[in-house]
Amino acid sequence: MRKRNNSEDSGTTGTLLDSDPDLKQRPGREAAEPAAGGRQGPGEERSMGKPFRRLGVGGKLKRMLLWLLVVYVCIPFIVKLCPSIQAKLVFLNFMRMPFFIDLKRPLDQGLNHTHNFYLEPESDFNIGVWHTVPAHMWRDAQGKPGDWYDSTLSSAHSVILYLHGNAGTRGGDHRVQLYKVLSASGYHVVSFDYRGEEPAHTLQYCQCCSTVCVCVCVCVCSGWGDSDGSPSEGGMTSDSLFIYDWLKRRLDNKTALYIWGHSLGTGVATNLVRGLCDRGSPPDALILESPFTNIREEAKSHPFSMVYRYLPGFDWFFLDAITANNIRFASDENVNHISCPVLILHAEDDSVVPFHLGKKLYIMASQSKSLSGHKVQFVPFPSTLAYKHKFIYRSPELPNILSDFLGTAHQTDDSA
Repeated sequence: MRKRNNSEDSGTTGTLLDSDPDLKQRPGREAAEPAAGGRQGPGEERSMGKPFRRLGVGGKLKRMLLWLLVVYVCIPFIVKLCPSIQAKLVFLNFMRMPFFIDLKRPLDQGLNHTHNFYLEPESDFNIGVWHTVPAHMWRDAQGKPGDWYDSTLSSAHSVILYLHGNAGTRGGDHRVQLYKVLSASGYHVVSFDYRGEEPAHTLQYCQCCSTVCVCVCVCVCSGWGDSDGSPSEGGMTSDSLFIYDWLKRRLDNKTALYIWGHSLGTGVATNLVRGLCDRGSPPDALILESPFTNIREEAKSHPFSMVYRYLPGFDWFFLDAITANNIRFASDENVNHISCPVLILHAEDDSVVPFHLGKKLYIMASQSKSLSGHKVQFVPFPSTLAYKHKFIYRSPELPNILSDFLGTAHQTDDSA
């Protein structure tokens, strides 16, 4: 039975092959093709059906380098075609670090003597503000409403209006730590987030971006913290002036009001103080932490520009794009119109705003005719301290530096 079945199976198979000539030719072609092509190993025979062979390490590396070269070449043209991208890189207002903090609850950041509220510089938008009272008032501050905080501004304690730099919010960790240091030194600290615009949830035309920008990139028109509006140098300066006037109306005539700017906030601060001096009402002093001369020189010195700094046409591709957005932050020009004491703080190991830019601004300020007769001081912090761009608040000497300078500044203003 077993043999008969085998013969029947073979007979059936033979009948099928005889009736279908294609089935007879397929094995023959498959067998003939390798022979016609010459000798082939078993590995090559298995790869005949694959359209591409796997790249080796060298091939993968070449492909990666090619893609990096394409991206490297494309970025300058994208920035040039869409200057609004460069504006976003200057402000970095869409970066809300630290994430997931509630700016309405400064207590969560360890500020148990801080009041959060909102002011309206212009119709239809608000800006978020924090008021931190001197540390010795923390017990009295518990559970108090905003009116109580306003009433404390009429005390004899000096007030510092803090203008933060780009990225993050008024709740950034290094900013909060500075508030604590200043509060412990007996100052009121008022900080706020500049105007900004809520992020677009869909890829649509945005009023603060060009149509080209919408085509090239995702619209990231987010703002600083929980403030409304649209970011710009003029808007940041306008918001600062509004807060300054708001404070001035609540302060006693003998209460000193100082302006403190950090990083990009130093450009805002010099814009603000120049305007105040032009109208004949300068602040009691100006403090600049990690300042630069102007935004073009800062952009050229920034570590992010290192890969393009020596590229032919760097100014045309990148720096002119900043100017096209009407962004200047020309502190080197502003110091020639400022008439109040100026204190400059800068760490030698600052890699974001290089030390030499702060030193250069100090030299310009010390030679300014408008600052003649006013104290201009430069305090460097050695690299060994590792304060870098945003950790000067760690200096145990900072309270003494401030009291020595601001005390002298206030006495000078009183005598005037």
